[in-house]
Amino acid sequence: MTAQTTTPTASHHSSAHVDPAAQVADAGFVPVQTRSERPHSFEPADFGAPTGREVNWKHTPVAKLSPLFEVAGSAEGVSYTFGAGEQYVSAPLAAGDAPRGEVFLAEDITAAIAWQGSPEALHIRIPREEEVAEPILVSIDGLGAELRADAHIVIEALEHSSATVVLQHTGAAQYSQNVEIIVRDGAKLTVISLQQWQDAAVHTSAHQARVDADATLKHFVISFGGGVVRVNPSVELAGAGSEGYLYGLSYADAGQHLESQVYLHHKGPHTKGDVLYKGALQGEGAHSVWIGDVLIGADATGTDSYEANRNLVLTEGARADSIPNLEIETGDILGAGHASATGRFDDEQLFYLQARGISEEEARRLVVLGFLTDIVQRLGIPALEAELLDAVETELAEVNA
Repeated sequence: MTAQTTTPTASHHSSAHVDPAAQVADAGFVPVQTRSERPHSFEPADFGAPTGREVNWKHTPVAKLSPLFEVAGSAEGVSYTFGAGEQYVSAPLAAGDAPRGEVFLAEDITAAIAWQGSPEALHIRIPREEEVAEPILVSIDGLGAELRADAHIVIEALEHSSATVVLQHTGAAQYSQNVEIIVRDGAKLTVISLQQWQDAAVHTSAHQARVDADATLKHFVISFGGGVVRVNPSVELAGAGSEGYLYGLSYADAGQHLESQVYLHHKGPHTKGDVLYKGALQGEGAHSVWIGDVLIGADATGTDSYEANRNLVLTEGARADSIPNLEIETGDILGAGHASATGRFDDEQLFYLQARGISEEEARRLVVLGFLTDIVQRLGIPALEAELLDAVETELAEVNA
């Protein structure tokens, strides 16, 4: 596929926020009005290596990601196995083979690297009108912290189908990944990206999705492990009556950096969107980043949209950055809003529990579990829900030790 680069022209009369997010090699910093206007290219050189001064990189430890700014020599850094659902894997897709590239447009260097470094894309395809009862489980195992790998994955739900796809990441590697998601008319798809890496892992991933008419996408980013993990979902509600539910859960330990930059674009009429990310942090240098952008386009009449991020800081030395943004281009909507909150334990909740004979340690445990369980219970997979709650218990045991 021929590289495609778009450079938007800034208006000198606009009062909108100017986002100098993308740096194109031959043009210096390019003023950008919204997330949707960022330059796109499949050529890594068009972006140049991030310096950390760009808006979309300034909260990220760029130096730790530097191994991902060059194409991997091979894909041997990770292995792929299917715990279930391998029958839904179609022939690999080269660049230019539909539907690869139907939705995806790289908007930063690591996404362009993953595109170039993936001569063949894994293609998971749910047939028309088929209802897949059991989750399709793809286990992605890192084979060594010093090993590199790039990947492009296409998940396509054909008309009026339904399925759940789980991408489970374990082990350690230096891994750049693109996930392209296509939800065709009337389909219902759930995609869960589960990061349970070892501490040495470095992982960037760009998830880009289009949801067509009367279709629904539920998308989860669950990050518990990894040294630096940056998973950025972008969802376009393109068709009339389409719905997008974007949920996230992170638990950052000492020295971990867990990041998600979320973009929800209401493009078609009568669309519905809900974004809720929650995070807990403990330990010196624990860092989470959440940036949420919602764009309600000029044709997105009848939109109903809300985004929120909540963070619970459990110890000194931890930091959560949370930045919600909302842009509305039409006044004919049902509703739209955004919210962000970061804080420590609610003293009133702790007092209430302790006044009923519960120890302070147990009270803190119950507050954290209650805070995070909201996201876990939305998964709809009992075995996975139990596994994640056990992981939360393990984390809490460390902070209370």
